[in-house]
Amino acid sequence: MEKLNSKLYVQNCYIIKENDRLRKKAQILNQENQQLLLELKQKLSKTKNPNGSNQGSNNNLSSSSSDSGQS
Repeated sequence: MEKLNSKLYVQNCYIIKENDRLRKKAQILNQENQQLLLELKQKLSKTKNPNGSNQGSNNNLSSSSSDSGQS
């Protein structure tokens, strides 16, 4: 029984490490995504027609930032 507990403990430690690594990666990807979205919005705002109408373009880009599963 003690051997099984030790094995499960080691597996749990590995899972926790992997979870932390993936959380950090998700945070980085989310930051990159937010930056790219900002750049896209800036480019779209520069391409607007002088009279303010933006025909053929969808100006309803929404930025939903998830907290990458943090608790």
